[in-house]
Amino acid sequence: MNFPTDLKYTDKDEWARVDAAGSVAWIGITAHAVEQLSDLVFLDLPEVGKDIQQGEVFGEIESVKAVADLYAPITGEVLERNDALVEDLSILKSDPYGKGWMLKIRMEKVSEQDSLLSPAAYQKSVNDRSAGH
Repeated sequence: MNFPTDLKYTDKDEWARVDAAGSVAWIGITAHAVEQLSDLVFLDLPEVGKDIQQGEVFGEIESVKAVADLYAPITGEVLERNDALVEDLSILKSDPYGKGWMLKIRMEKVSEQDSLLSPAAYQKSVNDRSAGH
């Protein structure tokens, strides 16, 4: 599986795309996470204006087989949420890194992105988990 190189990742399968100015980030979940969850039925996202904290739960996604917490890759204030995604979860299967973004946030701690995984490190994390390490 190839992961976009312009993103940073968490070991819990979330991604962050930071804008060129380094002040705004879009966040979502990886294609790997979508594949693991399979048939998605529900998505709960925070309201605009809510603050989210790196490493803490900001919402949940539910499939026919499991409910998974969504963990914030970066601390910030929710500027936008992707309500189109809430209405049509199939977008996550077709375009998890584009139209499948979940939140747009104003980053509070730009340095937090340095603690996120590179695409190669995320790939290793996925491989290790798949191998049962």
